[in-house]
Amino acid sequence: MIPPGKTLGILGGGQLGRMLAQAAQSLGYRVHVFEPAGPCPAGAVADKEVNAAYDDIAALTTFARACDVLTYEFENIPSAPLAAIAGLAPLYPRAEVLHICQNRQREKAWLRANNFPHVRYAEALDGDIAPAIAVVGRPCVVKTADFGYDGKGQMKIASDADLEQAAAIFRGRRCVVERWVDFSREISAIVARSSTGETKVFPIAENIHTRHILDFSIVPARVSPPVTHEAETLAVALAEKIGVVGLLAVEMFVTTGGEVLVNELAPRPHNSGHWSLDGCETSQFEQHVRAVCGLPLGEVTVREPTVMVNILGDAWRWQEGRVIGDPSWGAILAAPRAKLHLYGKTEPRPGRKMGHFTVRDADIATALTRAQELKQKL
Repeated sequence: MIPPGKTLGILGGGQLGRMLAQAAQSLGYRVHVFEPAGPCPAGAVADKEVNAAYDDIAALTTFARACDVLTYEFENIPSAPLAAIAGLAPLYPRAEVLHICQNRQREKAWLRANNFPHVRYAEALDGDIAPAIAVVGRPCVVKTADFGYDGKGQMKIASDADLEQAAAIFRGRRCVVERWVDFSREISAIVARSSTGETKVFPIAENIHTRHILDFSIVPARVSPPVTHEAETLAVALAEKIGVVGLLAVEMFVTTGGEVLVNELAPRPHNSGHWSLDGCETSQFEQHVRAVCGLPLGEVTVREPTVMVNILGDAWRWQEGRVIGDPSWGAILAAPRAKLHLYGKTEPRPGRKMGHFTVRDADIATALTRAQELKQKL
């Protein structure tokens, strides 16, 4: 156990690191943040912020030696430098877990090798996507192997014109090609696994995306009990097999036939878990701190059905490409069952996650309706 009063080092300075730092400090930990470009949202609330490149081994070494335990808030961190500092302080999740999950090709291959249900796919590691598309068939989705999130680096292929365009876009890039899935729901399961092997799964979230970016998360998910059980069982099995310590977010498709397929893994707090800040006995951020520090895991009971809504830079008032006004925060702040969370980012941009809000109600349909109304009022 790494008890409160010790220092938690967070690699990455975005909003996930910010909320992770706040949770750690509430438990009594000191927090240091390592981020290449500062000042950053996480650094603004941390006890110390260090700005250096992720491959700066000297800076990483100094940072690690000042911490009692290390974790990270997103996947796009080079795993090799982390392996180099792993012996200086416990690093959770392990660099090997990061190495698998930060690359779609390695992640899909790991799912297939370990017999987890996943979307049919083929590899295009030489940049030529046509043979892979021929294997999985059309419609399909081409995704770059590296640096993909919020729909970045991917394209749906249905027609010959799509194929011609994609061949030019992805030429020379390592890719995976996935068969298009007819799904009824997109869901996610966030499982915590501690250094003692204890596991707990947060209630399943139903996720609605707009332009490939998460728009709404609805908890509990509007799926059948068998689907809920299958998602929870899969999440625990995945966490144990990959040996994660911390959180593992598992994004899944529920097909029109009721099958549950694993789409992507994220070994960190996840956007679809933000509802837990207001709707759960233990937030995902506190749970991650508990897990990596070897503390007993907190309860994950839903306090009340909750809907989370992302606030993007699009919510600001724009004119000719520049911001001319803030969103109408009063609409959310005046709502008695809503909570506003902003991330401290100074520059809004279209598509950039600037914050979120939650709405709770005893009836999930009412919570969703109110959340949709508040989003329009922004």
